[in-house]
Amino acid sequence: MRISSFLIPTAAFAGAAGLSLVVAGFAATALENNSEIVVRRTLDEAGFSWAEVVADGLRVELSGEAPDEAKRFAAISKVGTVVDAARIIDLMEITPSKGIAPPRFSTEILRNDAGISIIGLIPSASDHSALVRKLSAIRGNPEVTDFVETADYPMPKGWNDAMAYALKALALLPRTKISVEAGVVRITAIADSPEAKEKLETDLNRMLPPTVHVTLDIAAPRPVISPFTLRYVLGPDGGRFDACSAESEESRLRILQAAQDAGLRRQSDCTIGLGVPSASWSRAVESGLKALTELGQGSITFSNGEVTLVAAQGTAQGVFDHVVGELESALPQVFVLHAVLPEPEEKNPDLTPEFTATLSPEGQVQLRGRLSDNAQRRTVDSYAKARFGSGSVYLATRNAPDLPGVWPIRVLAALDALAQLERGSVTVTPELVAVRGMSHQENASAEIARMLSDKLGEAEDYELDITYEAPPEPDDQLMAPALCEAELAAIQRADKIAFEPGSATVAADSARVIDKIAKLLQQCGEIPLEIQGHTDSQGREEMNLNLSQARAQSVLNALRARRILTGSFVAKGYGEDNPIASNSTEDGREANRRIEFRLIESELPDAEDAEDEGDSGTDETAETAPAQAEPEEDTDGQ
Repeated sequence: MRISSFLIPTAAFAGAAGLSLVVAGFAATALENNSEIVVRRTLDEAGFSWAEVVADGLRVELSGEAPDEAKRFAAISKVGTVVDAARIIDLMEITPSKGIAPPRFSTEILRNDAGISIIGLIPSASDHSALVRKLSAIRGNPEVTDFVETADYPMPKGWNDAMAYALKALALLPRTKISVEAGVVRITAIADSPEAKEKLETDLNRMLPPTVHVTLDIAAPRPVISPFTLRYVLGPDGGRFDACSAESEESRLRILQAAQDAGLRRQSDCTIGLGVPSASWSRAVESGLKALTELGQGSITFSNGEVTLVAAQGTAQGVFDHVVGELESALPQVFVLHAVLPEPEEKNPDLTPEFTATLSPEGQVQLRGRLSDNAQRRTVDSYAKARFGSGSVYLATRNAPDLPGVWPIRVLAALDALAQLERGSVTVTPELVAVRGMSHQENASAEIARMLSDKLGEAEDYELDITYEAPPEPDDQLMAPALCEAELAAIQRADKIAFEPGSATVAADSARVIDKIAKLLQQCGEIPLEIQGHTDSQGREEMNLNLSQARAQSVLNALRARRILTGSFVAKGYGEDNPIASNSTEDGREANRRIEFRLIESELPDAEDAEDEGDSGTDETAETAPAQAEPEEDTDGQ
């Protein structure tokens, strides 16, 4: 049977159509898979791993949760670089916003000699104005530069504790930068010495609250030693250092080893500091100590580039010449040697002129012996009163016209050395300045040696015998504020604070008075104290007011220079408003020119208790004349 001619074309057409459908299906599937692979790879390379891709024919559907609108748009743009943008269907969602995050609260506080500056962001609830007031109270009347902004957000946990700790630390550190965050404080500061650094770290760690973490970075730079001094004395019982300076740890070890080879019998150390005159310092010292050992006895002093070798009396001239020659050859080029072989002692001791000064534990000074003439007597008397106080010096010297020309310099240098002691004596002869006594400073011997080397000059000999005693421990119980006020008045009744005529500069002879006041204030703690300046009525009222304010501020500055915590002190001038005597007489005007120390009653921790405890002290102050300044010889009487 023959197949119909109509069925053959029909079957062929149907077969072609089926084949086309199959081919189209495979092509569409390949296109979808290829598009999905390319887009997926592109998104992963761009870091959009959160996006999902589904290809449906020519459509490319993007889904998933974008972190924000910017990321969603970036994903669409990235896919548009590999497929036609018209094919992209955006089904992505955006992660819901959690609201604006609170700011990071932090401040930085900088304190130096110019004042205090603070910058940063703090919570509104922490009371910005109260913070500035507390900063102002740290140093009395500082210049506080305020760059703080506030934000009305909840106060983070630990913020108050961190800021309170930072303010306490700021009171202890005159040069510091303190960074404060919630529960975290970072302190960068400079201490005057390694000992001061250790004490500061101890105090700061002791006051640290448990809720605050602190990071301390306190540096103790090496001191500048001027003049750079070393002095070694070798006697029958061995050697000792009166002063020892080194520029590095290696130099210190070399010097101490050379001293041990030269008979050092005492435990000694060298101060490491800046100012060495030569990189060959330790080599020069080693040569000097070796030379002194060959002499057997004597002393050698290095003061910058000057070297003074003093042999013991009775040293053979030949031995002396040989040692000096060898040492001159061994010393580096920058050093200059001065060698001294003392002459035999005079058989008649009355022919040797002598000057002596003694300092008692009570601060009384007696000057005896020989001075050149009346002019020198007046000079020495004035100089001693400036160093020890006008009421503490007794002069009993006699004139001797044949004294050496350097005699006045030696006497004044001896008085400077005596002022470094708590008790002791100095003896000046043509050949020697001898200093003996006790000090509360461990390095007093080195400081005095350095000073004498600088003042006496080359080829001059001196002898030191200085012992150290630890200062008496302060009482655990601080002195009552009212008693402090009364004691301050008593100090000035004995020896008042004086100023240069017509100026706010504290007179040189009042330095010891302020030293006594500073020592007393260390026993008083941080009491609220007003330092009052007063004048007489001569001159214009405005000028008197300004002068009294400047003088009160000068006293406050002098106390700060003696490391007294003056955060609770205020300097205020009253001019001529509060006289305690008549201004019509010179004696009355002299009494009215004065400095007074008064408690600020309203700022006492417990005003009622303070008044009860201080009744007797206040009465005592009222019965006696207030602390007054020394009379001055200026033309306007101020």
